[in-house]
Amino acid sequence: MEQESFFSERTQLGDLTKGVEEIRKEIGKIIVGQREMVDLLIAAMLADGHVLIEGVPGVAKTLTAKLLARTLDIPYSRIQFTPDLMPSDILGTSVFNIKTNDFEYHEGPIFANLVLIDEVNRAPAKTQSALFEVMEERQITTEGKTRTMSLPFLVVATQNPIEQEGTYRLPEAQLDRFLFKIDVGYPTLEEETRIIREYHERGDVNDLSIVKPVIDASKIRALQETARRIRIDDNLVRYIAEIIARTRDNTALYLGASPRASLAVMSGAKGIAAMRGRDFVTPEDIKFVLIPTLRHRILLTPEKEMEGSRAEDVINLIVEGVEVPR
Repeated sequence: MEQESFFSERTQLGDLTKGVEEIRKEIGKIIVGQREMVDLLIAAMLADGHVLIEGVPGVAKTLTAKLLARTLDIPYSRIQFTPDLMPSDILGTSVFNIKTNDFEYHEGPIFANLVLIDEVNRAPAKTQSALFEVMEERQITTEGKTRTMSLPFLVVATQNPIEQEGTYRLPEAQLDRFLFKIDVGYPTLEEETRIIREYHERGDVNDLSIVKPVIDASKIRALQETARRIRIDDNLVRYIAEIIARTRDNTALYLGASPRASLAVMSGAKGIAAMRGRDFVTPEDIKFVLIPTLRHRILLTPEKEMEGSRAEDVINLIVEGVEVPR
């Protein structure tokens, strides 16, 4: 009875819709286009998930993440990953204090509510491993002591797909901890024309100070709770499970998606449904998040890679073969 009453109550989305529109409006003061990237970033925030953004240099990956941070009235830090970066540079370290004759722990830049990691694939495996625990459990363990992150906690990481020298492939276990992987393409001709025009009108500078914070930490947590209460019917739960199961026996895939992917699809779809003003998930919401949720969680067979196939192509074929619930 308790579960029935939980879902029978209509979820009020007024505050969430207003907050989303305010974030979009502030980011839109500088960013032209890239609506899908912005919406997926907001959906990830609502779903309490991390985001990996991949795209060629100059398509506003880092800028968009910085603008999102400016719209949120929460502590923010940026970490530039380099090959010589050590785990202690991220997590922090103990420093001996002569006055107290004792060691004091100095927190690293990971101790923020929103952490932007630029060029995440430039750090070696030892440094990448420092992110495993904090991304999954929102805590770090150093020197035998566990330190909990303040909530909300969101990691937004960027990487360039064309640079090979001095980069390291992210481990599958770490990729699986990102809710979405967003691929950012070039703008359209009309969008690029507008980018140039608006940049000229701003005096050839991107003045980030015009972007104002519109939501604080307590508000974010409230909106996340609202997103969790979005309803999803059993037939849609089955729909997600069947799509994920088919990635595991597909001959084009060497590695299929894990149950964590199923949960990620559901959480992401709830966030998108809420952003679209509905308190229930539809098949369209699920389809919208499938590729950004799965593209980094599956691996093509070597033969398919040699043929030039993409993860997106395989996902689309799988979705076409699964009957959409009515």
